[in-house]
Amino acid sequence: RASGKVMSHSRNYPDVGEIINFRELDTSILGDGDLQSVVELPEGEDEREWLAVNTVDFFNQINMLYGTLTDVCTNENCPSMNAGPRFQYLWTDKNSNVQRKDLSAPQYMYELMTWIQSRLDDEKVFPRKLDDPFPRNFKKLVKVIFKRLFRVYGHIYHSHYKAIMGLDELLYLNTSFKHFVLFVKEFELVRDADLEPLAELIDIMMNE
Repeated sequence: RASGKVMSHSRNYPDVGEIINFRELDTSILGDGDLQSVVELPEGEDEREWLAVNTVDFFNQINMLYGTLTDVCTNENCPSMNAGPRFQYLWTDKNSNVQRKDLSAPQYMYELMTWIQSRLDDEKVFPRKLDDPFPRNFKKLVKVIFKRLFRVYGHIYHSHYKAIMGLDELLYLNTSFKHFVLFVKEFELVRDADLEPLAELIDIMMNE
C-alpha cells in the first residue's frame, strides 16, 4: 500500500489573479485518454483499497500543484482561505478550544496537509499490510479528506489562475481536477453543494 508525504517547491511567480470567467478558460487536458475508465473500480479490486490508493495519489498531486504557488499564495496576498468571494473556509480543529479558525490560505493549507498526512501515516486508518483491516468508518473519513482537498482546487482556480498560466501548468491543473471530479462522482465522495465554487467549470469539463 502506498503512502503520501508533503512536498514543497519554491520559485518566483506572477501576481495573484483576478476574478475569472470560467466560460473563457482554456479547459484542455493532457493527452487524449479516457479519464472515466481510469477512475472506475478495477475488476476484482476491493473498493477500500482503490479509495486508499487514490487518496494518496490526489493528496500528492494537489501538494505538488500548491507547492508551486507558495511564493504567490502568502499571508499577505491570501489573508483568508476562500474559493472566490462567496465561499470562505474556516479550519475546524477538534483538538483546540477554538473550533473554527479563520486562517490565511497558507496557514489553512499547512493545517490541512498536516492533518491528511497524519491520517495517511496512521496504519490503523490506512493499513500498510494487505491482510490488515480498514476501519469501519474508512469511507466516511475519505469523504472528509476529498471534500477538503477540493477546497485547494477552488482556491487555486479562483485566486491563482494567472500564476498557473505563467508557470505553464494549466494543462496539469485541468487534468488533475477533471480526474478528481470524475473520481469523487464515481464513488459519491463529495456532495454537489460542496463543489459549488467550481460548478460552472465542472459543467464545462464534463460536457467536453
